[in-house]
Amino acid sequence: METDAIFIRTQEIEWIPASSIYGESVLHDGKEIVFVKQLTNRLENGKGAAYLIKFVPPEGKMIRTVAVARSDEHVYILEGGHCYRNGEQRLFPGDYVLNPEGHPHANLVNIETTALVICTGATDEVKEITVIEPKV
Repeated sequence: METDAIFIRTQEIEWIPASSIYGESVLHDGKEIVFVKQLTNRLENGKGAAYLIKFVPPEGKMIRTVAVARSDEHVYILEGGHCYRNGEQRLFPGDYVLNPEGHPHANLVNIETTALVICTGATDEVKEITVIEPKV
């Protein structure tokens, strides 16, 4: 049984391009648009994972993510936020979302956005991360 606390200085962890996890589908015109900072990964012990994720959408475009939660996924918006298809912001810094295990979900981001994601078990099954045009 683990009894020691884990302390991490997040500003000292490098952002890892998400293409190293999801492949070239998360590149736009050869440029990285999604980054991750792994905070903890205790999946081998059945304990889940925590990470920071940063979306950097290309100017005038949106990043759409479609996924299914493979465990309860807690998302806390730190900077930026999610938006509707027309670009109107719907989630703001300080907002929280719970995607329960088995829940299909999606998000749209049209401004640089950073979120803390904590999964109680396996991380999401990501179906798609693509760049799309806003629908006005």
